[in-house]
Formats: sequence, C-alpha cells, structure tokens
Amino acid sequence: MSLNAHPELPEFDYIRPASLMDASRFLAQHAGEARPMLGGTDIFVRMRDGMWHDQYLVDVKNLDGTDKLHFDPQAGLILGAGVNMNRVMVSPEVQTRYPLLADACRSVASYQLRTRATIVGNICNASPAGDTIGACLVLGGVLDVHGVNGYREIPLAGFFLGPGKTILQPGDIVTAIRFPLPPQGNTGVYLKLGRNTWSDLSIVGVTVYGYPDASAASGYRFRIALASVAPVPLIPRDAEAYLSQNPIGRETIRAAANLAAESCSPIDDVRGSAKYRKAMVKNLTRKGLEKVWESVNRKA
Repeated sequence: MSLNAHPELPEFDYIRPASLMDASRFLAQHAGEARPMLGGTDIFVRMRDGMWHDQYLVDVKNLDGTDKLHFDPQAGLILGAGVNMNRVMVSPEVQTRYPLLADACRSVASYQLRTRATIVGNICNASPAGDTIGACLVLGGVLDVHGVNGYREIPLAGFFLGPGKTILQPGDIVTAIRFPLPPQGNTGVYLKLGRNTWSDLSIVGVTVYGYPDASAASGYRFRIALASVAPVPLIPRDAEAYLSQNPIGRETIRAAANLAAESCSPIDDVRGSAKYRKAMVKNLTRKGLEKVWESVNRKA
C-alpha cells in the first residue's frame, strides 16, 4: 500500500449560477454529483483527501442576499449563508446581543480560514464537532432554505441526521440562518477541549446558555449543546429539564452535568477515548453551568 504524501484536488467543474433558482435546478438535476459551495474550507479538504468525489461545485455566495448580515430590534438577527465568521465576530449587533455566537466563531481555526469559513457552511457540513453549531442550537436558530419549489424554514434542532447527513433534499440551498431576539438577562459560554489551544477540532465541545424564566419551577432556563460526543450535535434534554425543575445550586448543577454525560454516546478515536470524552462532558458541563449561573446572578 502506497501513501500519497502530497494529495491533489481532483478535477471538477466550477458552476456560477445567476440566481438561486438556477442553482437549485442545477443541483437537483445533478443529484449525487454536484454540491453547493460557500467558503470551501471543508469541501476542498475532503475532495483532496478522497472523501468527496463531486463533479460540480456550485458557487452560491452572493446570490439573492446570501451576503446579508442584519439585526432587526423586533425580529432578531439574520446571517446570510455567505457571511464569513470574521465578519460575524466584529459585528456590533452580534457582539452586543449574541456574544456567544462571536465566541463560537473565535474558536474556529485561524483568522485566515475564518475569512472564508461561514456559519451556514459549518452547519451544512453536519460535523458532530462543528464549533459554531452549539451556539446556533441554543440560540434557537432557524434555517432559510431555497429549493426547486421555493423557500421554506427548517428549525436547526431537527436538521441533523448523522455525520455529514442532514434533511436537505437535492436542490436545497440554505440561504441564511435566523435567530430570535435573545431573552433578557441571558448569558452563554462555549468550552472547547482540543489537543491544542487554537485551531484543532474539538475532542469535546460544550455550549451552555442560561436566562431567567418565571415560567420554570427553578426560575431559570438553561440550554446545553454537546459536540463530538454523538453522531449528531447533541442536546441533553434530561439535563435541561432537571435544571428547570429544581432550585439552582451546586448539587443541582452537578446532577445536571452527570445527566449530560449519561446522554452522550461518544466513540474511541485518535483524539480521545469514549470514556475520556464522557468524563470531559461532565466536567465541562459543570464548569459551563457554574460560569453561566454566576453571570446570570450578577445580571439579576
């Protein structure tokens, strides 16, 4: 068996459609051999490594508003599919109202890569290790999707089917992700464990988001998302429910962290064992909940 130390990109055709409808029709007509392209940061790596064998890459950047970043004080935030992560990070609206989203982007690779990488691209790759997916989940993200029959909305929580797999159909293009207005007094944190401080894929990623909510028995709601510990980005519902139903304190937080660890099903791989990942889910969830709880209390 020979190893190619210098793999090259295979040949492909670059398609630049004039409109979203043209793009959707082309993708539908070439299902299985065409792929929409945004930043290309994952596509080219996977094609180079022989994981993807697409004949056509369909550039959907800048089509019909996919480069839009806009905040509406009544409706919330919309991020077009072509908006790169560095642009998200420096947006005053994001920094002020959705700082968790900016923090998640900051954890991704390098500045150079973030000038190409997009949040929507990170979502559509459907990697269980996606760094920005947790923030998008706990913030209640909803995807705008254009297909051959026009537009529709898809809540992000039901979007993922498995590693690299989503509910998108041939011809579907995610054009934007929208976030509702954040609740008053909210705070969030993303904790990422990697083999190095910067740029590495997460061995475990834990996103925690909390805010006061009078309708909850505890008076608070916490949302949690876990990365790299299941076939899809994971929401530990039992842990969230426990936190909403019991007075918040050290023991409640510890119990919720245990529930989060019990909910995941990690695998052994070169970056970490399943046992290690479960232990880190418990530790990072506890740490994240403690940080968020302390911050929420300060704001109260």
